[in-house]
Amino acid sequence: MSNRYITIYTLVMTLVVSIVLAFVVKGLEPMHISNESVFKKKEILGAIKDQLGADLSKMADKEILELFDQRIEQAVLDASGKKVEGLKAESISMAAEEKKPEAERHYPVFIYKGDKGNLYLVSVRGMGLWDKIWGTVAIEEDFNTVAGASFGHVGETPGLGAEIKDNPAFRKQFQGKTIFKDGQYVSVGVIKGGARDKEHQVDAISGATITSRGVNEMMERGLRPYLPYFEEMKKK
Repeated sequence: MSNRYITIYTLVMTLVVSIVLAFVVKGLEPMHISNESVFKKKEILGAIKDQLGADLSKMADKEILELFDQRIEQAVLDASGKKVEGLKAESISMAAEEKKPEAERHYPVFIYKGDKGNLYLVSVRGMGLWDKIWGTVAIEEDFNTVAGASFGHVGETPGLGAEIKDNPAFRKQFQGKTIFKDGQYVSVGVIKGGARDKEHQVDAISGATITSRGVNEMMERGLRPYLPYFEEMKKK
């Protein structure tokens, strides 16, 4: 076979492979979107897993989606804490929002309609030792008490910073803490050497000073945009 025919054959095969791959990618796209949706909703619900009465790790994807659709109402806030019409909280990417000027950012609120009242799940995002960290914080109807929290990360060190996600005891510390003290916002502090104010602080992770500081800063800064919304809801 001459070089000319080899070149034509190579070009044709390259074109065929490209077309096949394009069809495969397009065909798998709905599955990818579905898996991403399940992962995100499971991560959000993880903040209140102790209140759900069900083990999320043992639930099928369909069950998680049904639970989310049946129990969760959604709201989106602007940078001033006011509700934005026409947007769903699940469509908000905190990674994308943090790239915008602060005045243009949107913030998601997921309202869990529980048998014992509503829980307000809000998203926070910060920086760990190596990369981004994030969390979902559930606030009770008094808009002060933390009902639960869950955290995630890109690449914190296993056995150290990764404990914010992997160690249930760390997230469980946040339950029952309050974010206001004598009417002033104080968040929930993550304290190296151990919490001294048991109502407003939790123990940092031993050996993970920078990641713990990151969670501390993320909580303090990340909850602030929601405060005007909390104050407005208290009046209702």
